[in-house]
Amino acid sequence: MPTIFWLWLAAAVIFLIVEIGTPTLVFACFVLGAVGAAVTSIMTPDYLIQLGVFAGVSIILIPLTRPLAKKITKPSPQAVNVDAMIGREGLVIKKIDPTNDTGQVRVDGQIWKVHSDYPIEEGAKVRVDKITGAKLHVSKMESN
Repeated sequence: MPTIFWLWLAAAVIFLIVEIGTPTLVFACFVLGAVGAAVTSIMTPDYLIQLGVFAGVSIILIPLTRPLAKKITKPSPQAVNVDAMIGREGLVIKKIDPTNDTGQVRVDGQIWKVHSDYPIEEGAKVRVDKITGAKLHVSKMESN
């Protein structure tokens, strides 16, 4: 095997290590390009042809792998802190009266002041619709 073959394989390994650290699939295209250039180096000693194979394979694969890379690396937004409470169920522990803007709800073991567009009796189940400041906006859940 010619020395350049081993250099192309070493480059492929380096690109693979970088890809593992940054999972974007860009360096995976370089890995395949380097392997292609290594195989080409067995057939021809011309460095320009090897470089052309490396560049050609890499350039062709990059746009082909972008949709897959976007699916894999797409960050899944995760609600944190109080935003995570939106959509959760709660239990009314003090009657909600929209005219006096009073009422309390227990959600995940925490007691919150609440607002609703209509009165809700104590003991009813509610769903958190939104949060404004330190007050939850809730709506009554339909009972089955």
